[in-house]
Amino acid sequence: MSTGTLLAIIIPIVVVVAVLAVAGLFIMRRQRLRKRFGPEYERAVEDTGSRRAAERDLEARQKRHDELDIRPLPTGARERYAHDWQSVQGEFVDRPEDAVQDADILVTSLMRERGYPTEGVSQRLKDLSVEHGRTLEHYRAAHEVNQLSRTHKATTEQLRGAMVHYRVLFEELLSDGGQARHVRA
Repeated sequence: MSTGTLLAIIIPIVVVVAVLAVAGLFIMRRQRLRKRFGPEYERAVEDTGSRRAAERDLEARQKRHDELDIRPLPTGARERYAHDWQSVQGEFVDRPEDAVQDADILVTSLMRERGYPTEGVSQRLKDLSVEHGRTLEHYRAAHEVNQLSRTHKATTEQLRGAMVHYRVLFEELLSDGGQARHVRA
């Protein structure tokens, strides 16, 4: 067999193998991001309009998150936050709008103490999405109702739902990513 014939056979095979390897890397990357971010992956795709753009954004979030000093809470702080949550929750009966706003403040404070930057809701959502992508919709829903409550446009049922949503993220943040420490309802 001549050299030209061998090259005509080998080059296409090498190209096909390279294309398959690159495709495999993209598929593995996509699966890794989907697993890591959960429903936030699809939301990012929808928001950016492109899987590639969404995946770049999610990887940038992960890189930023890796540079943060996220730390577990000392036992005393965890207990204090659990107690503070009980107080906020008890406030709901008499002052539901205030309770929702206080729940937002408490969750933000907990985030800050764990090491998350709290400079704006959009950035908070991005930073939380790396470790808490599965509960992020709860935070979004609660924050939306909190915004409504500031103008007295939220119903009592919406406010109750917001408290439930805040509690989901609160418990997850309080658990330090380990064994969940449930706050009594």
